Amino acid sequence: MMRSLKIALALAAAAVGSQGAMAALAVGANAPDFTTRGALAGKTFTLTLSHQLKRGPVVLYFFPKAFTPGCSAEAREFAEHIEDFRKAGATVIGMSADPVDDLVAFSTKECAGKFAVASAGPNIVSGYDVALKMRPGMTDRTSYVIAPSGRIAFVHSEMNYAGHVKSTLAAVEAMKQK
Repeated sequence: MMRSLKIALALAAAAVGSQGAMAALAVGANAPDFTTRGALAGKTFTLTLSHQLKRGPVVLYFFPKAFTPGCSAEAREFAEHIEDFRKAGATVIGMSADPVDDLVAFSTKECAGKFAVASAGPNIVSGYDVALKMRPGMTDRTSYVIAPSGRIAFVHSEMNYAGHVKSTLAAVEAMKQK
């Protein structure tokens, strides 16, 4: 158990340190609560983070734009591993500044109807400090693992999508073993 925790902490340090973290929210910080519109399997709904946290940890991953190559690949990878996240007790939610209408199609095609994606308005983008500096109106690629307490347990902030699924899954699995 301690070995898994040490591995998760090492992954967190690598993700935040060596990859040039962009996110301002640090491990241990309170995750801002929010309510927004989202889509799951092509159907829209209202998503509130605090309600999701009542079921267990949340992997809240921000991506720049629906239907771009990296964002589509990342969504497909999360979809492929969704059962592993569920087994570890976590809910996966993708977030971007895209309008909900775009995310409805993305939730079906790229997410395979397996997890929700939601629209990150300006307050959410600001609260999580995920504004893509070089492209206003878009978010950077940052994945947070949020504990049921509402605190940030893990951060992976890197524009390359590779590694987000693996590192967040390792962090969630380490939390389960505590």
